[in-house]
Amino acid sequence: MRRGVDDLALLLLRVGFGLGMALAHGLPKVLALIAGDPAFPQGVAKLGFPYPVAFAWMSALTELLGGICVALGLLTRVFAGLNAFNMAVAAFVRHHAHQQLLGVVGLRAFPEEMWKAWGRPESALLYLAGFTALLLMGAGAFSLDGAMVGGKKPRRKYD
Repeated sequence: MRRGVDDLALLLLRVGFGLGMALAHGLPKVLALIAGDPAFPQGVAKLGFPYPVAFAWMSALTELLGGICVALGLLTRVFAGLNAFNMAVAAFVRHHAHQQLLGVVGLRAFPEEMWKAWGRPESALLYLAGFTALLLMGAGAFSLDGAMVGGKKPRRKYD
């Protein structure tokens, strides 16, 4: 019975994080890029990435298409890994989560304008945790990945 509960938990994790990423983050970015809005590519350029328009498109498509694939359980580990990497960049390069932690616990002081410019890393860190869990665990039986292998997972000794 435990295996079914684990697979249900993975389904909920996949659908929640995958659709959340695709609809709340990827879709708005893709639509803005299609409309020619320069804000996201300009933000990518400020992070120091070469070819900021290309990197903006890669990031937005990873969030949109990768999020949909994670929700469906299609190539879950691949797209969870890509989204985890994307969220690590967002959390630590864009939002400076590691420096914010030092500031929150009182080990470093930063000017108020820095805190405002960095923004809040919580969403990126949450998605990073969820996608990393899916990268490690896989899609589970209730997924397209599971259907392609007959819904069977190799038995572990402790199951």
